[in-house]
Amino acid sequence: MTPQWPAPAGVRAVCSERAGGVSAPPYDTLNLGDHVGDDPAAVAENRRRLAAQWQARPVFLRQVHGRGVVRLGGDTPDGTEADACWTTERGVAVTMMVADCLPVLLAGGAGKAVGAAHCGWRGLAGGVLEALWAQMERDAGPAGEVLAWLGPCIGPEDFEVGPEVRAAFLEQDAAAAAAFRPHGEGKFLADLQSLARRRLAALGITAIHGNDGSREWCTVANPSRFFSHRRDRVSGRFAAGIWLA
Repeated sequence: MTPQWPAPAGVRAVCSERAGGVSAPPYDTLNLGDHVGDDPAAVAENRRRLAAQWQARPVFLRQVHGRGVVRLGGDTPDGTEADACWTTERGVAVTMMVADCLPVLLAGGAGKAVGAAHCGWRGLAGGVLEALWAQMERDAGPAGEVLAWLGPCIGPEDFEVGPEVRAAFLEQDAAAAAAFRPHGEGKFLADLQSLARRRLAALGITAIHGNDGSREWCTVANPSRFFSHRRDRVSGRFAAGIWLA
């Protein structure tokens, strides 16, 4: 999947899907996660294929649903712990692995800095987007000139959460209630991409493209295209990445 957005010259972005790799079921086939029980040799080959296709070096972080941010360079090792990253170096792809959480890609208006964040509900509520922007703002330029792209994630018809999730967002933004619909006793359906759009807009980033909450973007609803931990429990990971060519 190639984002359809007016990215600055020299900025490249891609979101992988589950086809095109060598992993056996239930990780079939382009699983990029080395922490989900797949054959390490298959994961290594899948990552090699991805790098060859992108013509850049994807850096695969150890994501922990936190708000840690790392600035990537050519020598940043895979497995560095963080849930957001950014770079000004060419050929280094800031990369987020997902299988229901929302990948958010950022491109500075001048095309000098790119960033990515792993946004499950914990990361969003915990401020991962704010932490990323605080680090990359100086190099990315004015927020009003920054572009954001939201990748596939669990959709608003499938993301059932408890009241504690809703409360975590409403404590910071009462209007976030619009992103939650009652669903059975004490449960809600949450619109993850809508919550991310609110957090980005609060930072001044309003040029937001990609996932609009429709079914075509839902990881759970599209098993032939996307991995989904919520749907399958044992699942691979796909990845969204952005880099300076």
